[in-house]
Amino acid sequence: MTETPDPRPAPSLFSRLLSGNRAGFAALAVSLIALVISVAPYATGTDFGSRVKTYLVQNPEVLQEVSNALDARAQQQQIAENRQKTAEITARVAANPGLLAVDSRDAAFGPADAKVTVIEFFDFRCPGCKATAPEVLRLMQAHPDVRFVFKDWPILDGPSNGVSHYAARAAQAAHRQGKYLPVFRDLMAQPSLSEAAVDAILQANGVSMAEAGAAMAGPDVARHLADIRTSAMAMGLIGTPTFFVNGKASESIEPAALERQIRDAKAG
Repeated sequence: MTETPDPRPAPSLFSRLLSGNRAGFAALAVSLIALVISVAPYATGTDFGSRVKTYLVQNPEVLQEVSNALDARAQQQQIAENRQKTAEITARVAANPGLLAVDSRDAAFGPADAKVTVIEFFDFRCPGCKATAPEVLRLMQAHPDVRFVFKDWPILDGPSNGVSHYAARAAQAAHRQGKYLPVFRDLMAQPSLSEAAVDAILQANGVSMAEAGAAMAGPDVARHLADIRTSAMAMGLIGTPTFFVNGKASESIEPAALERQIRDAKAG
């Protein structure tokens, strides 16, 4: 999307640093520098603070460098936190394997006795799920000896209502007619889902709407989705997509990372 040019003067470097995603980091940098300036005369007995101020005025890119360093530190902290969370989730699964058990109602593809099983918890409206879906389908083609299991976990609306739930119920209804994967593909490819768009995708893939409507309104599908949600909450999942390879939660949703985990599991 092309934005309309802003007729106002271009903001200064300080204004740009104090806007957008880096506002917190840049504000912290400015605060720290202000603290140095304020206490420097007492610590040194010289006009050190004025010299620092002059240097920053002449070299404002220093603030950008400080902001970048703080960004990098925050990113590393986020990576460490993600590793800790996935380790905790994996530990819960190891302690209670039933939480991740493949249900006979799940959409599952590949050999039942496969050495490697990939399980995905996802929401059809989740941007990350949509972004990774084509690669997940590619991985299925590239690894026919791997079992892929899809856990519909609609979390972007209420506990039982909304477009995410409608799409999940529709996919489950399609699964009962042997059409899960093409419906999954098209639901993920649709940028903005609505109930009408979901219905159109079912029809386009030859799903019987009468049978689908009965399944979507029936208690079995609702119970299945509720059971998936219960398992996800018990494992402490915090979002979608979440991938598991042989019971181990993936630290990344990047398809390349998932494929490495698959290959490692095959080699193990």
